[in-house]
Amino acid sequence: MLSGKLVHLIEAHWDQVFPRALEEIRKDPKLPHIGRLPDLELRERAQDILEHLGHWLAAGNEDEVARRYEALGRARFEEGIPLHESVRGFQIVKEKIIDFIHEQGTAKTSVELYAEEELELRLSGFFDVLVYHLIRGYEGAWRRTRQAAA
Repeated sequence: MLSGKLVHLIEAHWDQVFPRALEEIRKDPKLPHIGRLPDLELRERAQDILEHLGHWLAAGNEDEVARRYEALGRARFEEGIPLHESVRGFQIVKEKIIDFIHEQGTAKTSVELYAEEELELRLSGFFDVLVYHLIRGYEGAWRRTRQAAA
């Protein structure tokens, strides 16, 4: 795993990545519900991902991702937060991670460029799985509500 050094850099500097994501979430008029969540809640979610990125990117953690993010999907449904806002919030976090990597200017050799590309692919895969389980949890809560109302 060539991107390990970059993963450690992100984990060590998560507190530089999070404020950028928070700022974008807060200023986006298309995210009125997520934008009203307390800073602490958004910070805890982002910190869990950023500070433990190596853990999340490691193979064999999909069951844990499934449990956490299906639970979050259910919670977001119960809070009345639109699903598209929840998904967009995580997309913003991923974008800010990638921006942070690019700003570090570490890619000087072809191996370092490859490591950046490898990390971007791994991040995309992780966030795809995260969003999939977020949606499963949200839809599960929605179906249970519909069945209860019927």
